[in-house]
Amino acid sequence: MFPNKEIAEEELKIAGQLNPGPWTEHSINVGLAAQMIAERCSNLNPQKAYVLGILHDIGRRYGVSARRHGIDGYNFAMERGWDEVGRICLTHSFPVPDFDKEIGSNDMSDDESQFVRQYLKNITYDDYDKLLIVCDSLADAQGFCMMEKRFVNTTRRYGIFLFTVERWNEIFEMKEYFEKQMGCSIYDVLPNIKETTFKDAPLWKPPAIS
Repeated sequence: MFPNKEIAEEELKIAGQLNPGPWTEHSINVGLAAQMIAERCSNLNPQKAYVLGILHDIGRRYGVSARRHGIDGYNFAMERGWDEVGRICLTHSFPVPDFDKEIGSNDMSDDESQFVRQYLKNITYDDYDKLLIVCDSLADAQGFCMMEKRFVNTTRRYGIFLFTVERWNEIFEMKEYFEKQMGCSIYDVLPNIKETTFKDAPLWKPPAIS
């Protein structure tokens, strides 16, 4: 299950008030990207894609976090019976469905980490999982951009890992998967790619926790 557009947008608004930051604009753009791509794919529901997109980072409502925003979002969604949202909250961070190939510090408990590790082992990614992983890499707070820009931005924030290129390659394969369905480049579907890609913006860093 997933909420309707109005409820999802209201939840994101509330979350942005609880934890202000560019992550809410990023979430809106991820949702819009997912909707636009879904409109070109016969097997995807554009409204569902939009809702999953704007709520994929909803766990950030609880404050600044690294990996744990996924489990926080999952718990938030599952409490409301939104199992499809909860799933995306977890899978969008794992282009390679392997818990030990996530970036950033692990700020989850041992029990939470084990839950996510087992969860990923027990599922097979569907087209919504793949779509949101791709769209998470196509949108920043300013709009839609080339994936390479997002990759570099994320790497500047979290650093380089042994599996960084493996993650990038997996996302590129997912991008090509949807392009075959659409019969065109994803960059032909999303507006202002060039303008946003080359728009200079300072690297956002979360505020220091006192």
